[in-house]
Amino acid sequence: MAEFHRGADSTWRGDLKSGAGVASTESGALSDLKITYVSRFENGGGSNPEELIGAAHAACYSMYLSAILSGAGHVPDSVATKARVTLLVGEGGPKITRIHLATEGAVPGIDAATFQKFADEAKVGCPVSKLLAPGLEEMTLEATLL
Repeated sequence: MAEFHRGADSTWRGDLKSGAGVASTESGALSDLKITYVSRFENGGGSNPEELIGAAHAACYSMYLSAILSGAGHVPDSVATKARVTLLVGEGGPKITRIHLATEGAVPGIDAATFQKFADEAKVGCPVSKLLAPGLEEMTLEATLL
């Protein structure tokens, strides 16, 4: 059994609405990424936690789908996934309620039904899906074989 540790950090300065923060990853892939209230709640510039969760989920899902396809002898030319994260602001405060994954795969030698089977398997098997699913009201998937 192998165990891996990955890290990130974030610093916020000021109050919620007029303050700002930055986030960075241990690898340096993200460095001082600007995080603001308006980027999270008003569609303004900068990034936000939901966008980063979506990026992590899309990347993990694409890698996992590629792995299980390859393991079954169907090496994909490409797998591209978009994740749409829904943040609901209600009485109990903000809550991530839904993630929609839209994946497209170019996989020689399989049909759409077979691709869908593997896509569904990846939806429940991807480590980020496993982490997020219990806290979500819904996780949906749209899979397209190119």
